[in-house]
Amino acid sequence: MTGSLPAGLDEFLDEAGWGGSLVEPLVGDASFRRYFRVRDGGRSAMLMDAPPPHEDPAEFLRVGKWLIAHGLRAPAIHAEDVERGLVLIEDFGADRMRDWLDDNPDGEEAVYSHAVDALVALHACPPGPFNLYDMAHYQREAGLFVEWFCPLQGLKVDAGGWTAAWEAALTPMMPRQNPGVTVLRDYHAENIMLLPDGAQGLIDFQDALVGHRAYDLVSLLQDARRDVSPELERAMLDRYRAQVEAEPDFEADYARLGAQRNAKIVGIFARLWKRAGKPRYLAMIPRVWQAMERDLQHPALGPVAAWFDANVPREIRDNGGGELQ
Repeated sequence: MTGSLPAGLDEFLDEAGWGGSLVEPLVGDASFRRYFRVRDGGRSAMLMDAPPPHEDPAEFLRVGKWLIAHGLRAPAIHAEDVERGLVLIEDFGADRMRDWLDDNPDGEEAVYSHAVDALVALHACPPGPFNLYDMAHYQREAGLFVEWFCPLQGLKVDAGGWTAAWEAALTPMMPRQNPGVTVLRDYHAENIMLLPDGAQGLIDFQDALVGHRAYDLVSLLQDARRDVSPELERAMLDRYRAQVEAEPDFEADYARLGAQRNAKIVGIFARLWKRAGKPRYLAMIPRVWQAMERDLQHPALGPVAAWFDANVPREIRDNGGGELQ
């Protein structure tokens, strides 16, 4: 094994019954976590390296075990060493939903239908033993927009007014997420695996909270990483609502959470460029911005839309967020 592999890996694999396996690094994304495919003869597994102090696999393990216990398709856990940040899990293969759809665009409606049905099943479960998606959490996330995007556009904005606008927009929604459902928070085409048995496997769920049932639908149908047509978005919302007794204000809440999530993502992508030197995320901002602008048209977002009108010039908005400096 080479020095680029996690410290203590040989011992961990020996104890797990996978000693002497071939370990292949996989491409990472926007965190300190690393992933490896572990091969031993005809069997394979995935290794998560979540090194402390930057990462902690405890929440991944806790949420994953809860999902499995409630019939959801999270990866089975073969071995774990929380102190080292090492977890050996079931290998879901290489068919990410997004990549599969690139090669099989005619299967889009069926695959999204299965993904919506998985949310229906998740929302039929009692909410998990996770922290609440409270107003403070929503505000911290929305604040990333004024903290990172606006300065990079050279905008001097009303930060206090931003917070007040979100307080006004989100407050009517909050009672409808009590008792709430488990919210995976990053439920989109790059975090859903298509398995050989036809099931869809869940990954990247360690940040789960208890919140509103519309949040993961927004994550899926207003995807930052691939285009979802308004027609497909509408069809999938109708599919969900046909199976779930949703509140009359469900679509207003969907727009609220869409605008909040998309503002957060614009801030995160600006931060990934400026602080982490990852310019590839800039290309995704126009897609996210377009979805946010659609959400802002809903009357429920009136206070936030008014803030945009007063603080973000029309040329930046018409240009999908413009070019960051």
